Amino acid sequence: MSNQESKSELSFEEALAELESIVESLENGETPLEELIGKYEKGTELLKQCRDKLGDAEMRIQRIEKTKDGFELKELEVES
Repeated sequence: MSNQESKSELSFEEALAELESIVESLENGETPLEELIGKYEKGTELLKQCRDKLGDAEMRIQRIEKTKDGFELKELEVES
């Protein structure tokens, strides 16, 4: 399994926790430059993943439409 595949399998919560851990380690100011750059790159990938997952969730929520009998979830039609 490649590094990219393992990241795509993280849940939103796991990706966010890993991102928070990276931010904390960068903020402590004791990270060597090369390691800092690597963590920064990984952090930007995790941030994109979190944003993508939030965007997907937002679209699903917007698909919930009120009907006379309550709410109905319409399946999201993803354009290719």
